[in-house]
Amino acid sequence: MRSFFDTNLLVYADAADEPAKQQRAIQLIKAHRADGTAVLSTQVLQEYVNVALRKLQLPVPLIRERLSLYARFDLVPTTPEIIEGALALHAVRGTSFYDALILQAAIASGCAVLFTEDMQDGALIAGVKVVNPFAYA
Repeated sequence: MRSFFDTNLLVYADAADEPAKQQRAIQLIKAHRADGTAVLSTQVLQEYVNVALRKLQLPVPLIRERLSLYARFDLVPTTPEIIEGALALHAVRGTSFYDALILQAAIASGCAVLFTEDMQDGALIAGVKVVNPFAYA
């Protein structure tokens, strides 16, 4: 089952100050990488790099290593069509625009699950189930 990963999963995988969330994020990334079911967007990668540089203060070589790993996942480009769909989701559901972009990328790529802690856990939106993988971490 194809699953979309929001930025927070990638960030927590490198966040040593949140060990339970770090373990859960690494577990999900490894499992979906092995199964070939992980999906990311270019937006997620951009956000990850920004947080890795500014908040986590990771060294550039490590960030490049992570990007090399994540580039092997199925990547959804942020296209004008994705942006238009996100705008519609924002207007109809009241979702923040950036969360709507993540959701629209998950919908457009045929994902059954969106792993995120930024939306309502358990919500089903346009066939995509929102799952907070840290709800019990």
